[in-house]
Amino acid sequence: MFHPASSTVSRGLLRGLVVTLLGLGALVHGARSADYAELKWEELVPEDWNPANSFRDLQHLAGLPDSDDRVQALYDRMRKVWDEAPTVPTLKGKTVKIPGFIVPLERNADGLREFLLVPYFGACIHSPPPPANQIIHVRSKTPLKGFESMSAVWVSGTLGLERTGSDMGASGYSLQAARVVKYTGK
Repeated sequence: MFHPASSTVSRGLLRGLVVTLLGLGALVHGARSADYAELKWEELVPEDWNPANSFRDLQHLAGLPDSDDRVQALYDRMRKVWDEAPTVPTLKGKTVKIPGFIVPLERNADGLREFLLVPYFGACIHSPPPPANQIIHVRSKTPLKGFESMSAVWVSGTLGLERTGSDMGASGYSLQAARVVKYTGK
């Protein structure tokens, strides 16, 4: 009877097979978050972008009631600036880990497959959405269970530059999730 431990060649092949299988296990179950560089939300905003530059003429609108047509025009202009917010091209393809809050987009009985990741509680739900460069459209190949709207999470995966729109807001980034876990501080 042949035994793999009885041969140095077989031991080397066995060791290589174990390493390969362990690596595949990490892919199946989601890589460790230590394998991803932590990204801060402010890093998603280009250094030279200042949305206030688009609203230098606001002083004369400060005292108007919400029902004034000029206020609605201002809101529409703000949405356009926010929805077209520029992204940081050098982040494309980076493997990152970022904390945020879930805004569900696609959920079924199996779980959550698509959501927006936003930097603060209530974004896109109880208030106007943040700029597109502060919203990440996250997709997961496997359904995620145990997460609700506004769950605080860490998401790890590969960042992309993909502008998408939804009823909840426009996103400037996309992320293919490799791992989503409840937020614990680190």
